[in-house]
Amino acid sequence: MNRFIRMLEKVQLTVGVLFLTIFFVAIVIQITTRHLGISVIWTEEVANYSFIWAIFMGSAVAVNRRDHFNFDFLQRKLKNKANTSLKIFNDVILILFNVAIFYFGLQVVQRFWDYNWTALPEMKMGYVWISIPIMAITMVIYSLAHLIHNIKALKVKEVNE
Repeated sequence: MNRFIRMLEKVQLTVGVLFLTIFFVAIVIQITTRHLGISVIWTEEVANYSFIWAIFMGSAVAVNRRDHFNFDFLQRKLKNKANTSLKIFNDVILILFNVAIFYFGLQVVQRFWDYNWTALPEMKMGYVWISIPIMAITMVIYSLAHLIHNIKALKVKEVNE
């Protein structure tokens, strides 16, 4: 399981960095062409939509690394079983939230799949919005892995007491 999670995170990081690079290149092209007085319409859409992908992939990785959605104040105050119980509570909330995001993300993708980009009509909006359910399902996977780990840790702590 840990190997799968590490591989999934690596893929998501790679995709996120790729789209962040596309975002950066599109912005550089946009700035350069504006200074040259050339109108390049597609750069704005490419920058916006690649940024969406980069952010969604990065936020899923942040959930896996627990850099997101933390009750940090409580975690610093609580010790042992209480701390692990809080982590389990957080994991359950994240799973429920991301299952809803996945469900509604699929509806968004289905609804807007055939819409076209303005500047690049060959591109479908579905390619942009599919990042939502991908982000949500990977967050569910990461949170389930954390939940399993924390339940095991809680059982060990109960046995040791």
